[in-house]
Amino acid sequence: MMRKKRKRGASHGPCRGHSHEPDTAPAPPPSPELTRPAWTGMGLRAAPSCAAAAASAAAAGAEQRRRPQLCPPPLALLLLLLLSLGLLHAGDCQQPAQCRIQKCTTDFVSLTSHLNSAVDGFDSEFCKALRAYAGCTQRTSKACRGNLVYHSAVLGISDLMSQRNCSKDGPTSSTNPEVTHDPCNYHSHAGAREHRGGDLNPPSYLFCGLFGDPHLRTFKDHFQTCKVEGAWPLIDNNYLSVQVTNVPVVPGSSATATNKITIIFKAHRECTEQKVYQAVTDDLPAAFVDGSTSGGAGDPRSLLIVERESGRSVEMHARYIGTTVFVRQLGRYLTLAIRMPEALAMSYEESQDLQLCVNGCPLSERIDDGQGQVSAILGPSAPRTSLAPAWPGYTLEAASAQCHERMPVKDIYFQSCVFDLLTTGDANFTAAAHSALGDVEALHPRRERWHIFPSGSRGVPHGGSPGAVALGLPCLILVVFL
Repeated sequence: MMRKKRKRGASHGPCRGHSHEPDTAPAPPPSPELTRPAWTGMGLRAAPSCAAAAASAAAAGAEQRRRPQLCPPPLALLLLLLLSLGLLHAGDCQQPAQCRIQKCTTDFVSLTSHLNSAVDGFDSEFCKALRAYAGCTQRTSKACRGNLVYHSAVLGISDLMSQRNCSKDGPTSSTNPEVTHDPCNYHSHAGAREHRGGDLNPPSYLFCGLFGDPHLRTFKDHFQTCKVEGAWPLIDNNYLSVQVTNVPVVPGSSATATNKITIIFKAHRECTEQKVYQAVTDDLPAAFVDGSTSGGAGDPRSLLIVERESGRSVEMHARYIGTTVFVRQLGRYLTLAIRMPEALAMSYEESQDLQLCVNGCPLSERIDDGQGQVSAILGPSAPRTSLAPAWPGYTLEAASAQCHERMPVKDIYFQSCVFDLLTTGDANFTAAAHSALGDVEALHPRRERWHIFPSGSRGVPHGGSPGAVALGLPCLILVVFL
């Protein structure tokens, strides 16, 4: 009996094995690392890392070994196996590009931290910094495509440019202070010193103000009510001199107010020649004594006078010493506020130690108790507690109500307003106290110190109680008129 011959399948190729498995095996599931999108998390463009590639290669190799083969593996698989064994050059796995949005933001903060919106030229400098910020974000856009912080920064830049009317084209600020060093811009060379490691912190600023009867806020944030009749130096250092003249407000009273202010900006190398400004009651010029309105050459000027309200308010901006001065007339009297770098304000000789802004009023010239506040207003006792009209016509209740309308926070400025109304009867002192507080908010570098509270209030934002005011004010009034 002849055996039946088995047919040979002509369709079988020379590399077919004897396995009973189907001709096509299911492909292994793709590695999670290889199915990720081209960019993931924090804006880093993520080609698969070396470790991910090696793991994928090892998995593919293991799957291939589980399938019997008579033919050599394909070239692509060999390459993956070589990768898994570390036989390819390590440099072939490129590191992802880094998103540098944090550096862009840090540079922008550095360029704008010293700017003051009250100073002339603020918008120009702020727009330069914004354009630099926008340029930095564009340079890192490819690496930051998936970074939410980056996209928020781009939207924020667009909003700020619209708010400040900044054009997209124009000069930009440089993040290298030495490149943009301007000898007549205090902020510029102060930043350059910080960049070179000369300063660990940006320059600090001090505030001094004088208003009302008069009330003095020193560079140390001490608050005093003084007599200081006649001419007294507020500031006298190597860069600036400010002198005020005070006259009696009411006949028979020791209370005085300022009717003359003289300011001398001292000559400073190539930045400006000496400039003198003088204001007296009913003559608040918008020019220096020599008729000029600026000092120094170039644009912007190193020293500039800006008139905010004709005959009522002027500002002086001294870029070369980083100083701003506000002078106002309210009623018959003048007020002054100044912001100056601490390093310059404290630069003076021993013979210049009589400066009200630095050391306060002498003890013999103070109406308060010398503790830096109008603490007599909140004194624990008084010779009389009647709310009868004080000199020359305001009651304590009426004075408190009028001052509270302009100054809802019962801080030392509110108390000074009440004191001035009771001692002078001049309602213009209410506006003087209110504007003095506004000058603090515009010029004082530390927001948490804008308000000063009498010691009796223990720092409570709404100040002392009406009863404490009622007890202390008559006592202070008697002191003024003795």
